[in-house]
Amino acid sequence: MPDSISTPTLTGPLAGVRIIDFTSIYSGPIGTAILGDQGADVIKIEPAEGDVMRRGVPARNGVGAAFAMMNRNKRSLVIDARSDRGRETLRRLILGADVVIENFRPGVMDRLGLGYESFREAHPKLIYVSINGVGSEGPYARRRVYDAVVQAVSGIAALQADADNGRPQLVNTLICDKVTSVNAAQVVTAALFSRERTGQGQQVELTMLDAALNFIWPDGMYNYSLIDDDSEPVPTLDYSSFVRQTADGFVAVMPVKAAEWQGVFRSLDLDELWGDPRFDSAVSRRKNSEALQALLNAAYIRFTTAELCQRLEANDVPYAEINSREDVINDPQIVAMGALRTFEHHLAGPMRQPRPQGQFRGTPAGLFRSSPGLGEHTDEVLLEAGFDAGEIQALRKEGVIPDTD
Repeated sequence: MPDSISTPTLTGPLAGVRIIDFTSIYSGPIGTAILGDQGADVIKIEPAEGDVMRRGVPARNGVGAAFAMMNRNKRSLVIDARSDRGRETLRRLILGADVVIENFRPGVMDRLGLGYESFREAHPKLIYVSINGVGSEGPYARRRVYDAVVQAVSGIAALQADADNGRPQLVNTLICDKVTSVNAAQVVTAALFSRERTGQGQQVELTMLDAALNFIWPDGMYNYSLIDDDSEPVPTLDYSSFVRQTADGFVAVMPVKAAEWQGVFRSLDLDELWGDPRFDSAVSRRKNSEALQALLNAAYIRFTTAELCQRLEANDVPYAEINSREDVINDPQIVAMGALRTFEHHLAGPMRQPRPQGQFRGTPAGLFRSSPGLGEHTDEVLLEAGFDAGEIQALRKEGVIPDTD
């Protein structure tokens, strides 16, 4: 049976850190979920209609599966930020927080009177992280920017181009949103560490384009790193060559070191290839790649997946059978690690999600809360922030926060 999640005791390394989270969709909520996994008290600020991902599918009882993953370990507060009282309320919440993180288009928070400059003197310890697509300057700064746009500009789509016709392709997941979100969690903890040393908070801008360029550069753009140099450009590594078709399926095999290449040749009964000068070094294998791939492909297809796995294992070759998405759940390594956790979501029922990414021995991260219902913690958060019952009732009468009836 799935585990239940009771009233949380936050034990992670960030326990005691309060984060006001204005982010929505993908390029932010994943990052704040990581921080929540690590014990931070993340308060998700939402308009009356809620984060659009709440309406994502598949869903159960109004809880979208993707939303549940990206917004676990958070509390939800619904407030009308367009009203003066709403902005005053948010300001009061921010003055009691450690971190603000938002992913609006540049200038939105300033127009609301909630930008970093409005807090710098009143709350000098505040860490204020702004996530956006391409920054606040330049010819693309006013565009609407989503993941596909950043994949196009950064070179990721070109790197994925079809080998036969050169047509650019997008990575089939929101990779730029996700890597930006992971980086967002890192810059928050770096800024918190700096504050411990200096006593001062700061503003941090994080763009999806910066995150994507840093992600692709080491292996996808190395030919553009050396400037005014006579080094010969080398072909971009074709990762499709690591996928091999067997007699009944597919395996991924990625030899890098000389001993691993020898292991591949032995596994395929091609021992003679190691003595072949065309294939006995990285340079010669790259130079004669077309001939090598033809020989390997013809050899792989002669074996079943099970036979190959046994052979590759015996020869200490880096390999894995390629799982279908359905197979991932029952992969023996994933099961042995306990990498997927099942639990009872308080609204959506039984659910499966990955465990937190870092396994802290002294300050355990965890799944302390399932994703919140829309506005579920509005009164709770306001009471903790020092609002009394009369103030909360007045906010409700004015339509600043939702009626609980």
